[in-house]
Amino acid sequence: MESLKIIFLVALFIIFYSYLGYGILLFVIVKIRRLFGLGKPFTGNEDYEPEVTLFVAAYNEKDYLAEKVANSKSLNYPSEKVTQLWVTDGSDDGTPNLLKAYKDVEVLHHDERAGKIAAMNRGMKYVKTPIVIFSDGNTNLGKDSIKEIIRLFRDPEVGCVSGEKRIYSKDVDSAAGAGEGMYWKYESQLKKWDAELYSVVGAAGELFAIRTELWQEVEKDTLLDDFMISLRVAMSGYTIQYNPEAYAIENASANVKEELKRKVRISAGGIQSVIRLSPLLNIFKYGTLSFQYISHRVLRWTLTPLFLLLIIPINFILAYNEGFFEFGLYSLLAWGQILFYTAALLGWFLENRQIRLKILFIPYYFFIMNLSVFLGFERYMKGNQSVNWERAQRGSNTTKVVA
Repeated sequence: MESLKIIFLVALFIIFYSYLGYGILLFVIVKIRRLFGLGKPFTGNEDYEPEVTLFVAAYNEKDYLAEKVANSKSLNYPSEKVTQLWVTDGSDDGTPNLLKAYKDVEVLHHDERAGKIAAMNRGMKYVKTPIVIFSDGNTNLGKDSIKEIIRLFRDPEVGCVSGEKRIYSKDVDSAAGAGEGMYWKYESQLKKWDAELYSVVGAAGELFAIRTELWQEVEKDTLLDDFMISLRVAMSGYTIQYNPEAYAIENASANVKEELKRKVRISAGGIQSVIRLSPLLNIFKYGTLSFQYISHRVLRWTLTPLFLLLIIPINFILAYNEGFFEFGLYSLLAWGQILFYTAALLGWFLENRQIRLKILFIPYYFFIMNLSVFLGFERYMKGNQSVNWERAQRGSNTTKVVA
């Protein structure tokens, strides 16, 4: 029984650390560093305003391209210094021809659909500017996004800058929309602290930029292109910084089923990334970057979901031995698990009946996130995850935005 207690407490600690403990530790470290004046000093040229390429790898985006092109032209950055480059490999809905109507948009089209990363590898050969900014075709950028991203590149140690992903929210959200919005709020704060400590561990594909000279061609079967590209920049000795003032806005997934589909793909890509970035697990070589990577990413994609499953039977064995109604440590934790998963189940039940109770969205979304890891692992091991775009259905546009 003692060995079960040790396993249970270790597993519980890893779960807590993955989702809350690391954030608390980051907060404390950052506060202490500020007290001792250990914040990062600003270096670099304040007048740095280079030419940039706004790079969009697109597949069948005819419904979004007019708005995207107009949005890109309206950004607060000298227009003569911005090159819009669209790589439309495999698009068969007229996207390439529609784009060619815009004289100031460069279009690279290839009939074969080989996936987003293949399009990026091909398109990057045509990028001539010192900074390349990647963005999705179905997202709009905040007016000052380019300016805010470039501002951080004034520091020569910065190799990549990630913007913030924001979600359009409705007054009455679905579980997917509300859950995704709350998740990204928390992630945004963690990224701010990560950046202040040393480096963000991964960029948001909706909006991120790198120094063009640091581009490394990525394997054609890569699932999380943004993650692999940005982390390899960091492994080269540069940092990934984060600026929430540079942001991309998109609609939330239409429903939890669509959000689960997106999360499963991300989880499969997470497993793939952990394997391919295995050298980054060497904390003696990469130091703080390894610590951040393991704490913020690796645990969530590997041990934590497994431990969430493992502690259920162990907790109930310990609670039974202690006495379910004695309300000791293990029985209280067991009742807490019952309450949590009941709330998640109730959230699913009400969502399917179009009844929205936001307090239930957190446990429901948390459950979906971790379920996706198991499904993603299964998909990755079977090798049936396509590298082609698999756009999840999105909800309708609204005016309210959730970071």
